[in-house]
Amino acid sequence: MAVSQQSTLISDSDVTIVGKVTTAFGIKGWVKVYSFTDPMKGILSYKNWLLKVKGQWQPYKVKEGKPQGKGIVAKFEGINDRDLALALSQVEIAVLTSDLPQLAQDEFYWSQLVGLNVVNKNDELLGKIDQLFNSGAPHDVMSVKGCEGSLDQQERLIPYVDAVVEKVDLDAGEIRVDWEADF
Repeated sequence: MAVSQQSTLISDSDVTIVGKVTTAFGIKGWVKVYSFTDPMKGILSYKNWLLKVKGQWQPYKVKEGKPQGKGIVAKFEGINDRDLALALSQVEIAVLTSDLPQLAQDEFYWSQLVGLNVVNKNDELLGKIDQLFNSGAPHDVMSVKGCEGSLDQQERLIPYVDAVVEKVDLDAGEIRVDWEADF
């Protein structure tokens, strides 16, 4: 008698991307990891990672992980040689969004902000947040790109600081900023 295993497909909307495997590390199945978490080694606090292999999120259990040089290396259960590790090169790493720690009321994960409309004090749509990044300055930066209905198609780099960001409204899909269109 055949037993069918029912596989639960994990949707992109159920996960938060926290990094990516870059390549193999050594010959015993370790991988180099580029972490999107702050601090960088925060990715190691999640023991059950999801890797997007062949377009599907698949669970991988982290057997061991540690800082190595300026990056992170990790060892997954069942990945015991370099060839298996190399097969995971350039694969995104995610965790279930429900596994993320609860944030304070005025804090947000970057993934929650990407795609929000950015509107200034003059009710001008400047565009949508395409990405956020750390510029090396003491604050993060929003890359805002023009979209349908925006003033123009210009990319704007807007600092994510209290003096600029007035309100984040996830329900409305909008972030209000004190930023002139011609700045």
